[in-house]
Amino acid sequence: MTETPLNSVVTVILAKDEERSIAEAVSGARRYCGRVVVMDGHSADLTVERARAEGAEVHADPGKGKGAAIRASLSLVQEPVVVFMDADGSHDPADIPRLAAPIAAGDADLCVGSRFTGGSEELSITVGQLIRTIGNISMNIAINKRWGVELTDTLNGFRAARREAALEVGLREDIHTIEQEMVMKMLLAGYSVVNIPTHEYSRQHGESHIKIWRQWPRFVGCVVKHVVAVNRPSSERSRTSTDSS
Repeated sequence: MTETPLNSVVTVILAKDEERSIAEAVSGARRYCGRVVVMDGHSADLTVERARAEGAEVHADPGKGKGAAIRASLSLVQEPVVVFMDADGSHDPADIPRLAAPIAAGDADLCVGSRFTGGSEELSITVGQLIRTIGNISMNIAINKRWGVELTDTLNGFRAARREAALEVGLREDIHTIEQEMVMKMLLAGYSVVNIPTHEYSRQHGESHIKIWRQWPRFVGCVVKHVVAVNRPSSERSRTSTDSS
């Protein structure tokens, strides 16, 4: 596989009150990309200071949720390949080149890390993880059936996108639902979406910011809305979407 030029890749780390893990996330990501941008969710701790101390460029996000932060970051960066990564220590920065390579090579427009094929600790089930896992699998089935693809994980926040395509599809979601919205809008537009196996660790500190008991109707509604939508031909060439090893 041809090595991806580092200056073509930016890693965007989404963070809120992650002072205990942000430095390691930034330093790890810096080894595999040309620039690290931290979108800070108005942290009340030392997240911003510790991110900057490790060499990250830090911006305050719009304060509406992860989706709004992702959308804002796409307008801030210029690199053609954007890797999105969480700040809680659950993602392995060493997987960044594997996620970025299909985008840089022109073989895909969105490359999502797959926890189900990568040996993830996410699968050591707690009640909350069980609900998320069942929901993820159900959404994968609906998406695969709708577009005739074979994706194994569509909700993983660890992913790489071609910036131009991500901007073109018109993302709108403000919370974590942007992750499935991004997959479905890419498919609607005829862009290529693939999975790459990645290992996901348990978060190092604190609790997840996803309030699954309160937000699950938003996830279901987002899937239903896009599954019934009519495909919109992309200005780019259409490609197939699948799970890659």
